[in-house]
Amino acid sequence: MEINTVIILLGLIFLWLVFLSFFLIKTARHYRYLISKVKKGDLKVILEEILRRVDKQGKDLESLGERLTKEEKKALKSLQQVGFVRFNPFSDTGGDQSFCLSLLDGEDNGIVLSSLHSRGQTRVYGKAVAKAKGKEAPLSKEEEETIKKAKKGK
Repeated sequence: MEINTVIILLGLIFLWLVFLSFFLIKTARHYRYLISKVKKGDLKVILEEILRRVDKQGKDLESLGERLTKEEKKALKSLQQVGFVRFNPFSDTGGDQSFCLSLLDGEDNGIVLSSLHSRGQTRVYGKAVAKAKGKEAPLSKEEEETIKKAKKGK
């Protein structure tokens, strides 16, 4: 063999050894890191500890998922949507002194309060709302408008 061929082969072998040494050092560091977390430097103990932790985290995650589902269901029953409209129902009064206020939960259930203001008196009415519709009595156009505004702000 020629001397140049031998030098090239030795160079390739050297590079291969450097490459293998790099990965051996990296693997040894990783192994030392793993055993530093456990008193007994046994790979079986380390793996059992990792599996125990993963199992515990899985159970914790499942428990958190169940709690989240319960909280989401409870949140649907809380006040989430508010609509407000001012209007003038009577021609003999000036300005928009009357109003409708809708207070709805996440399932579009709740109440609509209406205040009708005239020169001599102010009356307040309340109506139950189920699925964005009047439950016991039909809704006026202003009350329906407040519900639409509340749903837009959802």
